[in-house]
Amino acid sequence: LHGEIASHIVRGNMDEARKAAMEYRNIFGEDNFYLEIMENGIPEQKIANQGLIELSKELSIPLVATNDCHYLNIEHAEAHNVLLCIQTGKTIEDTDRMSMSTDQFYIKSPEEMETLFAATPEAIANTVRIAERCNLTFEFGKFYLPKFEVKNPEETLEDYLERKAKEGLEKLMPVIMKYQNGDDEATVREKYFKRLHSELEIIKKMGFAGYFLIVSDFIKHAKHNDVPVGPGRGSAAGSLVAYAIRITDIDPLRYGLFFERFLNPDRINMPDIDIDFCQERRGEIIKYVTEKYGKDKVTQICTFGKMMAKGVIRDVGRALNVPYSEADRIAKLVPNVLNITLNDAFKMEPRFAEERRKNPQIEKLLSLSLVLEGLNRHSSVHAAGVVISDVPLVERVPLFAPKDDIVSQYSMKDIEAVGLTKFDFLGLKTLTVIKNALNFIKESHHIDLDINDLPLDDPQTYQLLMKGETDGVFQLESSGMKDLLVNFKPDHIEDVIALIAAYRPGPMKMIPDFIARKHGKQQITYELQQLEPILKETYGIILYQEQVMQIANVIGGYTMSQADTLRKVMGKKQVAAMEKEKPKFLEGAKKQKINENKAKTIWDQMETFAEYGFNKSHSAAYAMITYQTAYLKAHYPVAFMAALLTSEKDNRDKIIKHMSNCKEMGINILPPDINESHKDFSISGENIRFGLAAVKNVGEAAMESVIAIRQESKFTSFLDFLSRVDLRKVNRRVIESLIKCGSFDSLGNNRRQLMECLDQAMEEAQRKQKELLSNQANIFDQMNESGPSKSNGESSFQIPALSEWDRKELLAIEKETLGFYITGHPLHGYKDKLKFVTNVNSATLSFKSDKETITIAGVVSSFAERQTRKKDVMCNVVLEDLQGSVNLIFWADVYKKFYDLLHADEPVVIQGIMDIGDESSKVIAQDVVLLSKALENPYKQVRFMVDSEKVTPESIISLNEAIKKYKGKYDSYIHILNKKSEIIVSLGDSGRIDICDPLKKEADRILGEGSTIYC
Repeated sequence: LHGEIASHIVRGNMDEARKAAMEYRNIFGEDNFYLEIMENGIPEQKIANQGLIELSKELSIPLVATNDCHYLNIEHAEAHNVLLCIQTGKTIEDTDRMSMSTDQFYIKSPEEMETLFAATPEAIANTVRIAERCNLTFEFGKFYLPKFEVKNPEETLEDYLERKAKEGLEKLMPVIMKYQNGDDEATVREKYFKRLHSELEIIKKMGFAGYFLIVSDFIKHAKHNDVPVGPGRGSAAGSLVAYAIRITDIDPLRYGLFFERFLNPDRINMPDIDIDFCQERRGEIIKYVTEKYGKDKVTQICTFGKMMAKGVIRDVGRALNVPYSEADRIAKLVPNVLNITLNDAFKMEPRFAEERRKNPQIEKLLSLSLVLEGLNRHSSVHAAGVVISDVPLVERVPLFAPKDDIVSQYSMKDIEAVGLTKFDFLGLKTLTVIKNALNFIKESHHIDLDINDLPLDDPQTYQLLMKGETDGVFQLESSGMKDLLVNFKPDHIEDVIALIAAYRPGPMKMIPDFIARKHGKQQITYELQQLEPILKETYGIILYQEQVMQIANVIGGYTMSQADTLRKVMGKKQVAAMEKEKPKFLEGAKKQKINENKAKTIWDQMETFAEYGFNKSHSAAYAMITYQTAYLKAHYPVAFMAALLTSEKDNRDKIIKHMSNCKEMGINILPPDINESHKDFSISGENIRFGLAAVKNVGEAAMESVIAIRQESKFTSFLDFLSRVDLRKVNRRVIESLIKCGSFDSLGNNRRQLMECLDQAMEEAQRKQKELLSNQANIFDQMNESGPSKSNGESSFQIPALSEWDRKELLAIEKETLGFYITGHPLHGYKDKLKFVTNVNSATLSFKSDKETITIAGVVSSFAERQTRKKDVMCNVVLEDLQGSVNLIFWADVYKKFYDLLHADEPVVIQGIMDIGDESSKVIAQDVVLLSKALENPYKQVRFMVDSEKVTPESIISLNEAIKKYKGKYDSYIHILNKKSEIIVSLGDSGRIDICDPLKKEADRILGEGSTIYC
């Protein structure tokens, strides 16, 4: 209806419609232009159809019948309207929303189309004619590598790769020899060059020499331009060729990694080398390949966000105007199972049936959600994927242009299916941290540390790991991983590789055995002696996919390529394929005279462990980064923490967390200083100083101006500063912020003094700068800070003698200008007492369960009020403590009740209920009390929180003994928690208890940290 010809007809403008039809026929030719008619129930469409039929007869332009379809079946019309609401941010009740005016936009059957267009059968026939003229075929099974130019025209890609690989391996031999266990160089050389030759033959045979050269080229460019590159990622670390041409920094033979895990000659797939680059400079490498291969041949890849089980319920709920809390409650009934569907959820969770039966609104919500589940919700640019084509991309893929980018409309799997070459350019912040730390080390210690040549047996590094002091250490920051480090006590690099592989949902159940075997508390046994060399490094437990491959090779007689195929079918639980492989494995074992029962046992173990076996190549590569960050933290803690803070400069919560960590390490965080601060964090002796970029209202131009002027000589006083800076760039607002955050503290005057005289000082400075420009005087040449000064006898200026603001006000303005408390914190005075009135802080909040009651203390740092549908005011509150911040929701009645306390600018204790969503968690506030008030009489009762899924009979007995041991006057209760409910049991008179530190420590040891609540 919005087409040019149809719109003229609907407006009654047949002459214009006729003119347009004739013009298009002349442009496209008689056999290529048709007039389109359709039947969708819209009155205007009938008018358009009548006019189009008239024009067809008059001008002899053929008709074609089409079916404008937006959904599959007629009964999906309502769901489609809901989908439009989701896409446009409207609700079904909005009168101005986009909608389809009939339910006829479904895919009609041939019979329906023939009935609808019975009066114009030629229009139906023409749809077939047009379809027969259209032809599009995809050619699968081919690969289209971009063209890599070799300088010597007589040298093939294969020859060039072989030459570069051999030269590269030769250069690496001194490094390789460092780690050999007594083998002579000739033996080692033979082993390495034999492996290199084998890999090169496979690469040549598969036609992938160009791929390796392309990757090597852009990595070489990155390193040449000082862009940090990761040591490796994924199965590519198993390639010696990749190591030799410096794609990776991992020696695969040293760590027992296999090329076939990366490139299997029995399974023709494109190689897939993922590369980590410094997050801040990743774009430079994409720019390089774009310029090298041509803008028309390089693009990023789109990805689609789908409407999955929980999300679709919330989306449909919003569109139907179901209260958020109600839709959220229903969404949370979906079990936390990866990629679960709604139908599976309905089978697993009986409460769905009950909700649908008793509530028509919920029935409608879920019925519509079922229809929309799995549809694409939105598209975005893939975080890493980049395509480089051999020809202009328009010849191979459809493209689109979100914002300023050109992006492939094919997603990653489709790109691979049509044979295009995909590269993953990933941004890894840790590489930026390492690079910045090395710069700080060079600047402060005058050491040019080679991060790729660290001793991997450094005792200080392993001490740090054994203590679990791993905040900021790559992959080891979670509390669970810290506990594992303390218990496992890694003492060599293979342990670090194993821990990264083991700390995942599947193999975590093996961790107790892993720890016990490491420390000799559990015997390590092998089903066959041949398994010892394979499983020794993981204490007899199958942990890696590569171990499954080795077992298949050594016991079952598989080639490594066949073993990789077996590893894949086992990992994906392809039952039919495994049933075919088992007899082959047993037959191979039989040929090696291995007992059949033993072979069956080994097969069963492989089958069990292969399901969650980890890619050792990836684990080894990432363990290098883990070790590097641990080494830096152990040996250069100030440089490492300064780099860590710099990398998170835009993440307020991370900054607070790392500042807290610094204090625990004995590193002081110093406020900005006008003479010492750089743009970002910097090292000042054994401390870390905030940068000028952190100060609010200090823009790039002002900051650069101050730093440039300071390079001539440091500022000697506030007046000297004003006399030298460009007051057009460094204006009053900038100077006020610099004063308030303490940037001038080191120059002798306090903040209150400088704020008091700021206006007068700036007036004088501006006047004197004008004089200086006209060569009349030198600014402030008569001034001094001990008393009045005169210039040309016209003015005098004096900094007033005033005492500093009180501590509370200083902290408040520090927070105002920096967004952080640096020189102190309103909670510091309460630090040792918080445990008596809280059971959680911002760092431990994530370990709490949905619907669990929490009590947290802090200072309110921001309010975001909004009106409810009933015109009441609710509020999102951010509460800050010593570790970070927490988001709390105050519903209207609670916000009104505690409004004054929240706005009192005093530390508070807030009690609330955990509300855990799919992507974020928040707290629904219930009660607020001033922290000082809570500590006056902090406890009236004791509550023990017991997780029904984790509690054991032994722990209940131990708790009972503790209660008897600490008898007193306070009531006590046990809260029995599970995912669906909470049962509260009073322990009565016999359970009256004393409140003291020893009780809390003992009860928390029995039930878990934070399980004992005083309230």
